[in-house]
Amino acid sequence: MDKQVTNEYQPNYAVSPGEVLSAELEMRGMTQLELSRRTGITPKHINSILQAKSSITSETAIKFERAIGMPAEYWLNLESNYQEILARLQEESQLDRDLAWLSHIPVAPMIKMGWLTKFKDPKAQLVEVLRYFGIASVGQWEEMWPSLDVAYRQHSHHEVYPEAVSAWLRRGEIEAAMIHCVPYDKTAFRAALDEIRKLTIEAPEVFVPKMQELCANAGVAVVFVPALPKTGVSGATRWLNSNKAIIQLSLRYKTDDHLWFTFFHEAGHILLHGKKELFLEGSNGLNAEKEDEANKFAQEELIPRGEFSRFCQIKPLSKVLIIEFAKRMGVAPGIVVGQLQHAGFLPAMHCNDLKQSFRWNHE
Repeated sequence: MDKQVTNEYQPNYAVSPGEVLSAELEMRGMTQLELSRRTGITPKHINSILQAKSSITSETAIKFERAIGMPAEYWLNLESNYQEILARLQEESQLDRDLAWLSHIPVAPMIKMGWLTKFKDPKAQLVEVLRYFGIASVGQWEEMWPSLDVAYRQHSHHEVYPEAVSAWLRRGEIEAAMIHCVPYDKTAFRAALDEIRKLTIEAPEVFVPKMQELCANAGVAVVFVPALPKTGVSGATRWLNSNKAIIQLSLRYKTDDHLWFTFFHEAGHILLHGKKELFLEGSNGLNAEKEDEANKFAQEELIPRGEFSRFCQIKPLSKVLIIEFAKRMGVAPGIVVGQLQHAGFLPAMHCNDLKQSFRWNHE
């Protein structure tokens, strides 16, 4: 259901207190010079007020009250209303200029998932999106997400909007803020990963709350946020502050091999790299060396490379052997299939029935 804008009259012009003052002087037959003499305000400043170049202060309002007979509150209210209307008109003009930016935000999917309220008026919808981001205007977007334009400037696979990526990231921030975490502890997080690896054989209703609890107890908030159109991102890692990190997962490919590799890849960034960077899986990867380090970390964590190499020598590989090897490694068979496919030891279409598939509730 659309949310209607309140039916409140908003004038599209602003009458300055100077215009009212000019009319009052004309009605009384009083010149600017006489008003200056009666109030002690310089003629230059009187003229500046009449031309709306200077505001009426409390001191000026009291002087006008005594010289003209109209209450100080009257002049102050005129000034306050004038400044408010002026600001609203300037804001309306800015919103008109910023409407093009709104087309890069996947508003419809965000409304469908309950992230935004729907408005019929485009400018009201833009204001709602700005509230979602927690910014005053579009100009602040680049201040909050300065690296996204660079990361997605030349995407090789499909069209990606940095604004849409930031909307996805923002949702992660909102959901992570609701997860209570103890201050980050590297040793505790390292231990949590060992326990989480055992959860790869479980169903989502089991592993999701458990992995979130284990990570929160080490200072890391894990959030699952559906991918938005025009994002092309499967995971992200960043720090809210020096004591709290976020691992954000989109389930972009909706299979367990991709989910678990992405999770351990992001965990690798937390353990191996600094706290000031944003790591996005699906962008061009501005730091290929760190991405490679995170990939190797995830591979080793899920299946030790020595064990994996020896298993790959077996010919022919069969489903039975894959299931037995996965059981021996203590991971889900789909993870083994995914790594075999990635390494080229198994065709992309083979053994996919061993992978666990996931769906979002809203689907």
